[in-house]
Amino acid sequence: MLMQVNCSNCHAPLQLPPAANSICCVLCQAITLIADPRSLPLPLPSSSHQQQPLPSPYNHAPPGPPPQAHGRKRAVICGVSYKNTQYELNGCINDANCMKFLLVNRFMFPESSIIMLTEEETDPYKRPTKRNIRMALRWLVQGCQSGDSLVFHYSGHGSQQKDDNVDEVDGYDETLCPLDFESQGMLVDDEINATIVRPLPCGVKLHAIIDACHSGTVLDLPYLCKMDRKGRYVWEDHRPRTGMWKGTNGGEVISFSGCADDQTSADTSALSKITSTGAMTYSFIQAIEYGHATTYGNMLNAMRSNIRHVDEGGFVTSLLTMLLTGGSLGGRSRQEPQLTATEPFDVYKPFSL
Repeated sequence: MLMQVNCSNCHAPLQLPPAANSICCVLCQAITLIADPRSLPLPLPSSSHQQQPLPSPYNHAPPGPPPQAHGRKRAVICGVSYKNTQYELNGCINDANCMKFLLVNRFMFPESSIIMLTEEETDPYKRPTKRNIRMALRWLVQGCQSGDSLVFHYSGHGSQQKDDNVDEVDGYDETLCPLDFESQGMLVDDEINATIVRPLPCGVKLHAIIDACHSGTVLDLPYLCKMDRKGRYVWEDHRPRTGMWKGTNGGEVISFSGCADDQTSADTSALSKITSTGAMTYSFIQAIEYGHATTYGNMLNAMRSNIRHVDEGGFVTSLLTMLLTGGSLGGRSRQEPQLTATEPFDVYKPFSL
């Protein structure tokens, strides 16, 4: 059983492993000693001593009820278009709006329990900046209980950077690029894992749908599903050689991502024929709408097949990735969605959010 403590510097909630006498905060890198009184668990609310809530973008939201703190279903949807920059994408806000429609109308997520972070939002705390995404991810898992179903959807740029803590098989960390990544930096997979994966208690399920370049293992989940075109699969062990724990506190995390770590994802009109979308998000939703998502394995196969059979001319590469890495189209492997998880499971079990 992990104990929750607060970082002695930034007061972010941290999950303390058993018998540990200190913990490093993934957000500010401060070391919290367990003897430090600031790190002790917060007291339970009472009539005389009310627990202070975690900072939240909803402290500054327009009038109206915030998302339920303990809703059975909760989601964070993030679409970043980088409008009026050299990195601009055309389909990401469409992706976010379509994903919200799917969750509300097909999977019965209450609208009041969904955070939307896009550049269309007028509230500055709901724009997809690094700070706001961090706050939304903390909210997503805050106080989650057995039986809760959580979703994190991201559509935007992704990239890679050199791994500095030796926990990556390929030597590179995967990253997501917030709207302000040029000034504030990227969200690294180590932080994402520490924020929404490791704290999950038993009985809670989190699905991540990540439509970005280099996103195969962007949640740093321990197992990657390797599946051939006939649907045969094995789970590949991606646990760090250092022994660092990347799993949960008893919960289950399953992630669909747009491509492998060494691939790029398309922002294209070739799939819908009407407007620009992320190829992965469109294929994910289409598989559900066409009844091809009865199981996780069927979902993965349907997404890959849909992308595989689209006219190659409709795809575009990631401008951001090319600019950051000096890459080109030459030798680029085709986009292939990936499935990762905290534990190996039968991929032909029923799919549900």
